[in-house]
Amino acid sequence: MIFLKFDRRIFQNFDWMLLMLVLSICAIGILNIYSAGYAISERQFPFYLKQIQWIALGLIIMMVIFFIDYRLIIKGAYVIYGIFIALLALVYIYGYTMHGSQRWLAFGGFVFQPSELMKLTIIIVLARYFDDHKSNEPYKLKELFVPFLIVIGPFLLILKQPDLGTALIIMIIFASIIFFVGVNWKSFVIALAGGLILIPIGWLFLKDYQKERLITFFNPENDPLGAGYHIIQSMIAVGSGGFFGKGFLNGSQTQLKFLPEQQTDFVFSVFAEEWGFIGGMVLIIMFISLILWGLKIALHARDLLGTIIAFGITALISWEVIINIGMVLGILPVVGIPLPFLSYGGSAMVSLMTAMGLLMNINVRKFILQR
Repeated sequence: MIFLKFDRRIFQNFDWMLLMLVLSICAIGILNIYSAGYAISERQFPFYLKQIQWIALGLIIMMVIFFIDYRLIIKGAYVIYGIFIALLALVYIYGYTMHGSQRWLAFGGFVFQPSELMKLTIIIVLARYFDDHKSNEPYKLKELFVPFLIVIGPFLLILKQPDLGTALIIMIIFASIIFFVGVNWKSFVIALAGGLILIPIGWLFLKDYQKERLITFFNPENDPLGAGYHIIQSMIAVGSGGFFGKGFLNGSQTQLKFLPEQQTDFVFSVFAEEWGFIGGMVLIIMFISLILWGLKIALHARDLLGTIIAFGITALISWEVIINIGMVLGILPVVGIPLPFLSYGGSAMVSLMTAMGLLMNINVRKFILQR
């Protein structure tokens, strides 16, 4: 059965908790983006209104994905992968450049970022591969060669844009799924050693500003008006929020525009300045609840395919939350990773909503379809 029938079981078993968690975080994000752009001239279309539009589109796509059997979607995983590889290649020919990076494609008035959608594509194509190549034993290094090839192509294409943050997330998703499906410990040691050897080589391929960001992580005060400006202003904003925050629209770092990229990478800094430690902890608890709910879906999925997809999606959200909050607090390097459902961005929002549709799909299939 490809589509779910419209019967009461759909609504009885619909994942209202997941939907409410996502919509609650999105609502906080809209208010936060409104605050971040409050002092900007109204000559441009407000970011928060654009974000509402992207959320609405994402919800439509989420419901479409929900009603299609995820096993049917995964049958086309390799085709979807090929399409997005082609789109990543097109970025270098027809790509739209912004802030020195060529990451976007424009079609009929819409501008989207293929690399954001590639994150979810990597999850579904790896799920398809490991479902097709099940093993009762931990995978050996040679058995992971094909999955590595699947990931390395998008990784290099995205790194060259340049987009270090998204490239790193793709590799982290790959590593997370590999650990989840099981890897031979000897193979793990060899892979780890190889990765450590490749780090100095990878350094040679980084842009100058990316190297500066990584160096500045260890001593941001060394260049407070240059490479260290972002993280210093972010820590000032978070720290100035105190325990209860300065109140909505009252964040000085935000409203006086000292805080850079405050509607995208540093949205948590905006939120922490206005709502303080209490507000920040409430938001983190909401993210933890979402992550635990995703792991619950993975644990109770009806097959290995659904388990890997649900785990991969949950890993994606988990790592983006950890890295984004870590970098705005100064405990991780600034690598340009958005905060899920909170940061402004259409491609990221549509990709995440599609992922939520898959999670709901996997969850409801336990009840609607017979094994």
